[in-house]
Amino acid sequence: MEEQSYSSNFKELSDEEKTLLERQDSRLVTPFQCSKLESDAKKYWDIFYKRNENRFFKDRHWIMREFPELEDLKSSSKSCSLLEVGCGVGNLFYPLLEEGLNLSVFACDLSPRAIDLVKQHPMYKTDRINAFQADVTSETCFSHIPPVDVATMVFVLSAVHPEKFAKVLRNVFNVIKPGGLLFFRDYGLYDMTQIRFKPGHKISENFYMRQDGTRSYFFSTAEIEELFTTCGFTVVSNQYVNRRTINKKEEIDVPRIYVQSKFTKS
Repeated sequence: MEEQSYSSNFKELSDEEKTLLERQDSRLVTPFQCSKLESDAKKYWDIFYKRNENRFFKDRHWIMREFPELEDLKSSSKSCSLLEVGCGVGNLFYPLLEEGLNLSVFACDLSPRAIDLVKQHPMYKTDRINAFQADVTSETCFSHIPPVDVATMVFVLSAVHPEKFAKVLRNVFNVIKPGGLLFFRDYGLYDMTQIRFKPGHKISENFYMRQDGTRSYFFSTAEIEELFTTCGFTVVSNQYVNRRTINKKEEIDVPRIYVQSKFTKS
């Protein structure tokens, strides 16, 4: 069973959680490791998809519930163009197509292996889906596609080095049509996974290395608002999603914190 709520304030830490976060500073990722993680980011994500293929992430059927503007596309006779930034194996846009949304899809990911898996899906048709490998920190990453009506960034910006956040957002801003929408969801500040990182995994403030070499950043809503507005977006909504996955039979109670936002290009 899942319980979900929304709030405007970030989580208040317990004394135990504060101690765990302080311990992370006792041993940081070395500068050499940091450089290696950045230069080999594509390799680490390729290894991730080689090991997990399409089994790791569940299809994101919740996307229409959380962003009901997408529901309007079901009744539209006009095709809408959607760019999914960091598409993985298609867990977001394939459920939208299954729901009958009238979409032409542009989907990119850093990992070539992920894109190969997207193209192996039985629904993949080149007249409706253009899946391509791209480094979204590069200024030319979207130069070959037309402006889009809608873009999604779901658990992707957190995998980018913080120094490159603005580059990514400007690239996305430039490819969205005036009046277009951007739907965003990512890891929130003091999420359970942030607090559980052991010493030796912290790269910098709120930025961490996982065991497999991929990285994760944890955002506050204030930081998201500043980042996106600086890059030209107008905030429609911006809040924390507090979610608990509860299974009394298995004695599981897992709290999660995400940041969920909508932006428009005015």
